[in-house]
Amino acid sequence: MRKTILQQNQRNDSGFSMTELMVVLVIIGVLVLLALPRLRPVVTKAKMTEAQLMLKQVYTLEQSYKFENDRYSQSLTDIGFEQEKLVTESGRARYKIEITAADEKGFTAQATSVVDFNNNGVFNVWVVDETGNIKEKVPD
Repeated sequence: MRKTILQQNQRNDSGFSMTELMVVLVIIGVLVLLALPRLRPVVTKAKMTEAQLMLKQVYTLEQSYKFENDRYSQSLTDIGFEQEKLVTESGRARYKIEITAADEKGFTAQATSVVDFNNNGVFNVWVVDETGNIKEKVPD
């Protein structure tokens, strides 16, 4: 009985072996491990953006409050800022926002990280004042 070329090709086509698949997975794993330390600062910087955005919102709300009341507020509630639930409380926010000082002339608000991004025991802190200048007080 004569076999057609199509039947011979089907029998010889056996796919990848388990060993070949494992080698590919190990290579991918090594590449990920090599890339991870280089990506960590990028991830940390993205998380720090959260603090900057929230402090910019506090600045805007404080300016509006000042125009209406001729002074800055010591209370986040008075200016209309709602702290999102923190990751330590099953929320999404990584920074706790607080107003540390406020009077007729100025204010200072602070964003303190509740997560140690690089596990060195130091928590990231950002501040903003009445000039809108947002700067990192304690780097992580």
